[in-house]
Amino acid sequence: MQYYPLPTALFGLPFVWLRPEVAGGAFYGLSSALMAFGLSRHGYHRLLVFLAYPYWAGLIAAQWSPLIFASAFFPLLLPATLAKPQLGLPVALTYPNKRGLLACAGVLALSLILAPRWPWLWIQSVHSYVRFIPLLVLPGPLLALALVRYRERDARLLFLMALMPQRWFYDALILWLIPKSRREILGTVVFSYVVAIWRWYHYPHGHLQAGRWIVLFMYLPMLVVVLARPRTLVHRSADSLPAAQVSSSAERGD
Repeated sequence: MQYYPLPTALFGLPFVWLRPEVAGGAFYGLSSALMAFGLSRHGYHRLLVFLAYPYWAGLIAAQWSPLIFASAFFPLLLPATLAKPQLGLPVALTYPNKRGLLACAGVLALSLILAPRWPWLWIQSVHSYVRFIPLLVLPGPLLALALVRYRERDARLLFLMALMPQRWFYDALILWLIPKSRREILGTVVFSYVVAIWRWYHYPHGHLQAGRWIVLFMYLPMLVVVLARPRTLVHRSADSLPAAQVSSSAERGD
């Protein structure tokens, strides 16, 4: 079965000659480096995102989430969103860029030249994907309140992520594009470790139970972050501010 779109293989080509454990470590390490570089452009305090539990959950399985996270900062990395569309689509729609979209079109065209039938084969395997949709897992419907701030990019990202089928704790790493200040990041990180501690003692019985924990301790704290921001900031994204200004705001805990 073809569980991933063909562009996934294109990203994996540089690692095929390595042993699986080395390839996984190299891939996750490079993805993390790009993620760190992108975060640090907006203030070194943003590197606190690496404390979030989903990052470490992804490390165990060498997941795609750090690379997709990094694609929000670098247009030429946007094709990485094609590798795992359920995480990539919210990023591509909320961080659109002309060069990035052209790069996506080029990678998609190349994949279709190499294997014209891959989209059909991939769609056929989607039904077997074990998943939950945050918006449909109680108390997930509360996430629709993010639309109150629909003009804000972070609110749109949160809502789009809530619509996407997901599988495990590492998928939620994309949500840490939302908190910008030191207070927001550390607050959401602390809540993420409620899930980590709970999982240590009570392994989830199925993806729906895991989804409920993720909604309660990752999605809902992000909703609070979005709704608690002053309305004067709704039309301005912290990612568009100079790094020095963002850093100054973070020092104040804004």
